[in-house]
Amino acid sequence: MKNRLKYLLIALAVILLLVPFSMDAQSKDEFKREQFVSENDTLNYRILYPDNFSESKEYPVVLVLHGAGERGDDNEAQLVHGSDLFLKAKNRKEFPAIVIFPQAPKDDYWAKVEVKRDTMPFHFDFKNTEAPTRSLDLVMKLMDSVIAQKFVNDQKVYVGGLSMGGMGTYEILYKKPEMFAAAFAICGGANPEIAKDYPDGLNIWIFHGEKDDVVPPRLSKEMARVINHTGGNAKLSLYPNDNHNSWDSAFSEPYLLEWLFKNSKK
Repeated sequence: MKNRLKYLLIALAVILLLVPFSMDAQSKDEFKREQFVSENDTLNYRILYPDNFSESKEYPVVLVLHGAGERGDDNEAQLVHGSDLFLKAKNRKEFPAIVIFPQAPKDDYWAKVEVKRDTMPFHFDFKNTEAPTRSLDLVMKLMDSVIAQKFVNDQKVYVGGLSMGGMGTYEILYKKPEMFAAAFAICGGANPEIAKDYPDGLNIWIFHGEKDDVVPPRLSKEMARVINHTGGNAKLSLYPNDNHNSWDSAFSEPYLLEWLFKNSKK
């Protein structure tokens, strides 16, 4: 009898451990697998529609750009960071929106930048004013097609990203200044010269860990300084104990979505 009870308790513990993971996997399936095709190029992406989605209504759109570690062709890894925030029942109820997570392939980057990895932190030579990478070009075309839909509120389109995706965020704001009402950039960077071409009054929330030994925190500090100097509204949150994974802290900010969705294009 004692052995039977012991095995039952072990089985129950295993079930309790597995349930959260199965629920997470099922929740991420709410992000529908899609592909955007332009000429001979294909972009994998996942898209989350609001509960009770109706084409007779208008919804905000959020574009989220992943980091370098989530590149690939599985159309899944890009959901590792940030997707849970948009899947929370409370957030889906309070902030109904269309949320898009594209995926860049292993051999490409969101931003036009040369990365030297022989030192820590890495050295970044940003070339944001040049033609976009293949992946960012496809993202911009995808966003054009999405925003053209009648069920999209084109006054409430947002972009954000982490690390490589933070760099892509800064660049897409430069290349598509008329598209976005607000943005967030986590542990990213860019050539600060592009900020002068951002729309007046652009609202952006910038995050970085002060101990980041991959992407220097000074890149975010410089972008915030120049954006504010050139007429934008950059809010800078620095986490004194965070290394490169400051996205954990950023996505845990209790007012991130409330701040984001209150912004509309002027």
